[in-house]
Amino acid sequence: MRTSTLLHSLLCASLGLLATAAHADPDDDPISPDRPGFAETSDVVGKGRIQLEAGLQWDRKRGDDLHEREFSTPALLRFGLAPAVELRLETDGRDIVHDSDPASGERSTTVGYADTALGFKWRFADQQGRRPSLALLGEVELPSGSRALRGRGARPALYLPAGWELDKGWSVQFMPGVATENDERGARYRYGFLALTLGKELNERWQGFVEVAAPQIASGEHGGSQAAVDGGFTYRLAKDCQFDLSLVRGLNHRTPDFSVGFGVSLRR
Repeated sequence: MRTSTLLHSLLCASLGLLATAAHADPDDDPISPDRPGFAETSDVVGKGRIQLEAGLQWDRKRGDDLHEREFSTPALLRFGLAPAVELRLETDGRDIVHDSDPASGERSTTVGYADTALGFKWRFADQQGRRPSLALLGEVELPSGSRALRGRGARPALYLPAGWELDKGWSVQFMPGVATENDERGARYRYGFLALTLGKELNERWQGFVEVAAPQIASGEHGGSQAAVDGGFTYRLAKDCQFDLSLVRGLNHRTPDFSVGFGVSLRR
């Protein structure tokens, strides 16, 4: 499926979800999106459910040789295949990247569609005492985007989301993982991923969170490691509709130094 076709499908799905969000089963738990933040939850959407998580993302990175600003439209579509298994379709959507050379003042703009990832999530353990809820999340990112933004070959990844629901509305999410990338010579290498999130329910609708993450743990020859701290808020408008706002601060020169994200999650 071309990314442009995927985005059109996601838009149609969002309109359908908005139209039916008010008709949820009153016995259902509230929506539990995987956005915002780096760590995913261990929750799945449930058999027969469809959930769309879409947003707007702005990133800024300033280096000695290059300044970069990127605007993207990330989207994740989740299908409940079984009570504990979901299928996933994910993309960063439409990308607009502005580059500038601080020395010469030369500027360039790249516009196109990002690659698409196909995946699954399997929740295989519920929380019991100190033992967290656990899930296995696997995906393969495919070279399906615009030529200027397309990655090199298929890039599989595997993550292990873990979650603890604590007293007084506190929660913890922890997610280690390993992903793959292909370098310019076509050789495949692996890099690590790690994120830890602390959340707090402020009332029935509002929740805040803070997070530390290493979205890339790699050797210098493969781009080096990245690190960031982020935080934000979510607002549950209804049981099947939630909005979110997040801010990200990069902790080293390999990470975008500042990011802002806004999103909405809908379920039917």
